[in-house]
Amino acid sequence: MKNFLSLILIIIVTSCAPSSEQTPSNQDLEEFLANVESENKKDGPVIYSASWISSNFITYDSQKVIADYGTKSTLKSLQRSREAASFDGLDTSKENQRMLNILKSSFVMPPPLDEELASELSEITTSLEAMYGSGEYCFDDEECYDLEAFESIIDNSRDPKELLRAWEGWHEIGKPMKPMYMRMVDIGNQGSVDLGYEGLSDLWFSKYDMPAEDFLDDTDRVWSEVKPLYDALHCHVRAKLNEHYGDEVISKTGPLPVHMLGNMWGQSWSNIYDLVYEEKPDSKYIDVTKIINEKSLSEIEMVEYAEDFFISMGFKPLPKTFWERSLFVKPRDRSVVCHASAWNLDPANNDLRIKMCIEKNEEDFITIHHELGHIFYYQAYNHIPTVFQAGANDGFHEAFGDLLTLSITPDYLVDIGFISEDDAEEAKQDPIGLLMKQALDGVVIVPWALMLDKWRSGVFDGEIDESNLNSSWWSLREEYQGINTSYERSENYFDPGAKYHIPGNTPYTRYYLASIMQYQFHEALCNLIDYDGYLHECSIYGNKEAGDRIITTMAMGQSLPWQDAFENLTGSRQLSGKSIMNYYAPLKEWLDEENKNRTCGWSEE
Repeated sequence: MKNFLSLILIIIVTSCAPSSEQTPSNQDLEEFLANVESENKKDGPVIYSASWISSNFITYDSQKVIADYGTKSTLKSLQRSREAASFDGLDTSKENQRMLNILKSSFVMPPPLDEELASELSEITTSLEAMYGSGEYCFDDEECYDLEAFESIIDNSRDPKELLRAWEGWHEIGKPMKPMYMRMVDIGNQGSVDLGYEGLSDLWFSKYDMPAEDFLDDTDRVWSEVKPLYDALHCHVRAKLNEHYGDEVISKTGPLPVHMLGNMWGQSWSNIYDLVYEEKPDSKYIDVTKIINEKSLSEIEMVEYAEDFFISMGFKPLPKTFWERSLFVKPRDRSVVCHASAWNLDPANNDLRIKMCIEKNEEDFITIHHELGHIFYYQAYNHIPTVFQAGANDGFHEAFGDLLTLSITPDYLVDIGFISEDDAEEAKQDPIGLLMKQALDGVVIVPWALMLDKWRSGVFDGEIDESNLNSSWWSLREEYQGINTSYERSENYFDPGAKYHIPGNTPYTRYYLASIMQYQFHEALCNLIDYDGYLHECSIYGNKEAGDRIITTMAMGQSLPWQDAFENLTGSRQLSGKSIMNYYAPLKEWLDEENKNRTCGWSEE
């Protein structure tokens, strides 16, 4: 396979080399774009079907087929990026130029116009993904753990020594990645220059309809607005962990030790909720899992409730094929990928599906609402050219998915017959527990999602090199998250490699954008329907005015600058951290009171 791939790369690199003898015309451009559209409509459904089969029928043969399709698809994307770059400087329409920019920037790690380097890059990226996917560490011949096993310890244990041992074990996998990662960055930078960008950082951050530098400055501005909330949460969590574990484990003033936060990467703290918040004895907890089982709801009925949410706002019902072709229940006779996902297999025929091994609990009830957010987004933009069939920027899809989950409030549960109005009123009396649970995910991820690509941008630009690769990672984590290791990690380690998105070259800024935008969307829609009350109690269920605003925004896809879509929904063209602050205002007030006699912030002792 590698030899085949190298040969194809050589052909593409050679064929796409610019020619000084031929200047492309608008007619050439129109033919190119028409061909892209035709190929997408013809090939896309076949590739997605192969991927669907590989996820739902895990066999040697299904994996072989999707590997072949994946290689061909990657090579096709590369070829298109090269061809799109050949039209640089051509005077054409805004729509055509936008299509070209999307096609040019579709590659996150583009090979350069050099056959040997292109082949080397392919081998490196394949190797890095394999190293992560097969990652395992053995303390001795009898005791070996993969990520799942290590995560089980991190998520559930309360033993500091056991937690540290598990964290250290998983982070051993990053060590051999370091030289390969740096070589990959070097080659990828060359490939980005060949596409007309200054380098990888410019390629990655020029996708946001504004200069890369301005976009990065904007993300910092938003973070400065959210930071007071995060700092207050950090202060409280540290104090409660210190009460539980003592000064030897948790400093009263220093950064939080990463292995003590209930998550391998410290990007979510929800697994330590019971240590940082004690619910009132008389608080009325709404047990959605219990309600689902008392109602004897089937897995499909749970999905129908989520569909009903969208229909209540004016969305068209899902096609019959959605119910016929989706996977809702884990099969008994075969292995499947159970991770929840939304699929747009054949846009022209509205072939939409979700794949979930639904469990009858609150978590999956919420997840279903999230996944249908993706599905209805697909349905809204499936009528536009295929190149534009995507979120307005890469954060929009996740933001819309999460938006609906913010409306799963006590009042919504009343509306769908899950609880009584009296139950809802009792639940509202103590909102801090609910907001704390949400914040340990929704607020905690904000600085993590921001710093990850800040580190990566520094590496891409050469500001971070092999001499400070690991130390800069931890320096940024301490600066933004107030998180560090319990001892100094040397440059022999490559701790970023222990997070999939680094060796897998998956951009992470999308998650930062989604974590901010979902609250802006929510507040704008609640204002639109003249909601008067706490933002966390607002639900847009049943409101067609809110639905119309969402539908018209979704229907734009990626056809216009994301700021246009953003303005259509929020009335603003600018990201803001004020909405997330407004949403968690009761929690922030409570945290400030709890933190009155505490030393907040973090410093090394």
